[in-house]
Amino acid sequence: MHVREKPKFGESEITPKSAWLDRRSLMRGAAGLAAVGLLPATARRASAARYSTDAPPTAYEYVTTYNNFYEFGTGKSDPAKHAGQLTTSPWSVVIDGMVARPGTYALEDLVGPRTVEERIYRLRCVEGWSMVIPWLGVPLAGVLKRAEPAPGAKYVAFETLVRPAEMPGQSGIFQVLDWPYVEGLRLDEAMHPLTILATGLYGEPLPNQNGAPVRLVVPWKYGYKSIKSIVRITLTEKQPPTTWNIQNPREYGFYSNVNPEVDHPRWSQATERVIGGSLLSPQRDTEMFNGYAGEVAGLYAGMDLRKFH
Repeated sequence: MHVREKPKFGESEITPKSAWLDRRSLMRGAAGLAAVGLLPATARRASAARYSTDAPPTAYEYVTTYNNFYEFGTGKSDPAKHAGQLTTSPWSVVIDGMVARPGTYALEDLVGPRTVEERIYRLRCVEGWSMVIPWLGVPLAGVLKRAEPAPGAKYVAFETLVRPAEMPGQSGIFQVLDWPYVEGLRLDEAMHPLTILATGLYGEPLPNQNGAPVRLVVPWKYGYKSIKSIVRITLTEKQPPTTWNIQNPREYGFYSNVNPEVDHPRWSQATERVIGGSLLSPQRDTEMFNGYAGEVAGLYAGMDLRKFH
């Protein structure tokens, strides 16, 4: 297991033991996911334990009410206020491009028969805040292998849902980005065992405001790389465009690896504020690759990480 130094947390930042460590509570959550076709009746977690941090999870109330999801508004509380109207079932994901088996896959067919694993990852956002979240999901590598990538495929592009009638941030005066939201990874990043498609958190189906019903989680990159409410995955030979790089290429690069030595033009990345504590809580030092340098640094051997930010 990858072990990182535990930061100092106040009681308000840590999930109550009665809600998280109680195995019966976890299994009830697993049963709920099984009912919607996203999780086998017994979630097997041991195989994923080595990828999880040992830091205590951020309280559920913060994880589900302090979010970036501009499709529902630019305020941190907007997703929780407005995302409830989003219809997430039925849901399908198109997999196309340089694959031998392109198609439109129902979500339950895409991830349901596979083992849903628990991964406790730190989510580090470019604005300087972080959370520790217990995700439920499947390795993206298994999904991509099912579609059989072509030998020349080098990148994976992702696209989120466009539905202005249910996503108020996609229309009118609230629209601040061009839609759909798009993201991308190099194929080796996408195939890395740390990269998952998440379908739940805290033993429950993924809340709408957190990217229901399926989102990407790439824990060594800034949070905006982990695209939400995915409807298309495309394998390609060329580096795909990404929303924030299109919006402001000076501030947002394609790779977007967590790097305390490369500041955002408007703020430092050397430290981070852990969501859930008081304003007086001490900040923690930002870790290279968000604490996963031992697992992923080799992906970037020989690259100038300041240039390829």
